[in-house]
Amino acid sequence: MNPFSERPEKLEKLFEGWKQLYPKSYSKHETDPYTKTRIILMNGTEFEANWFSHQMSRHTADTELRRRLALTRAFEKQQQLKISLLKPCDESALEHTISYEQLAVDLTAELAAKEKDCYVKTALDFALLEDFDHLYRYANKLEMDDGIHAEELVGRYTEIMPGRPTIAHHRYPEDNVRRCINSKTADKCTVLATMIITAAEQQTMNYYMNISNLAPDDSSRKLYREICLVEEEHVTQYGNLIDANATWFEMLLWHEYAECYLYWSCYMTETDKYIRSIWEKQLIAEIAHLHDAADLLKKYEKKEWNAVIPDGKFPEPLSLHENIEYVRNILANTVQFTSLREDYTDVASLGENADFFRWQKLINGSISEVESHNVIKEHIARCGADYRFTLSPSPVKGLQSQTSDNTDVGRKAGAAGGKGFTCA
Repeated sequence: MNPFSERPEKLEKLFEGWKQLYPKSYSKHETDPYTKTRIILMNGTEFEANWFSHQMSRHTADTELRRRLALTRAFEKQQQLKISLLKPCDESALEHTISYEQLAVDLTAELAAKEKDCYVKTALDFALLEDFDHLYRYANKLEMDDGIHAEELVGRYTEIMPGRPTIAHHRYPEDNVRRCINSKTADKCTVLATMIITAAEQQTMNYYMNISNLAPDDSSRKLYREICLVEEEHVTQYGNLIDANATWFEMLLWHEYAECYLYWSCYMTETDKYIRSIWEKQLIAEIAHLHDAADLLKKYEKKEWNAVIPDGKFPEPLSLHENIEYVRNILANTVQFTSLREDYTDVASLGENADFFRWQKLINGSISEVESHNVIKEHIARCGADYRFTLSPSPVKGLQSQTSDNTDVGRKAGAAGGKGFTCA
């Protein structure tokens, strides 16, 4: 499908009233896990588009342009609101969190497995292990507090076990910066990947930031507090990959194209008939937004859309599915890595005065103050072992024990092996 070839609807005709903006919520017990993750993905995608439009409007004094942006932005917010209300009232914040982390794991793995740019693929593989570990920490909290097994929530599509331990995720901020791609020479899928993953991680960060002070107990508040700051690191990493040299109008076009592509992907892969109808309506609206962005590009920069996106035809649909073997391979080979300025390195190669170790000491202090560790420690104390769902033991020997939480892997030299990052 080429959205530039579609006839767009008039923007004002697409706005909905209050009745349409309160959709039927999904059933948390019956709905497929990947329907839930698609909803979270598109919530984040709409937020990113809306927020980009706000920033663009704040960087121009052209009143006519501001009006055009305001019209589209208002509808983007309607779209996000409608999607967010698909979540049912009886689904707790922690249950919803499991879906957030399943999305982070399987979306990242899917994008990484198909990524042609080695630098972007490495960034995806690196953060993958951290979201994978977050899923494990939250799952233990959920089982301990509510007696709910997260394996049921993820449909047993995604394993639940330690990744790179969360305590090792806390890095000196300057080490989270990355080099940006060039959208004019990069593969179209690479451009889309940088934008899609940034939006998804940003949504996760926002969610954790917003609910951390609403959590029902100190342990939950502390766990969200810790992990939301890791998500900030991820947003810095992924956001830096996006082409920083593209113009505002070029990026506006790319944002709308990415939205069109994702709604089309959701429509093509959705199993819930009702939700699929929503994706279809949202796609129709985004095509109108895309054409409006193309008009603005032509008016203000005298460029046709194909000067920015030469081939408007969509790649194959983005599909969310299980990635167990892929994750295991990345876990086995890269769990000992951290980032060093714009690249990655085994912690064994860092000097004793490296910023990573200095920051670890500053932020973590005593291990007893790190809640991601305390949650597992408490679960083991109560139940005799941690909670995990695996098809076979962890490929990392140091992470196989269910009666102790390893805080050395990813932080100390020699705590695990691995060949390092590879690109096909």
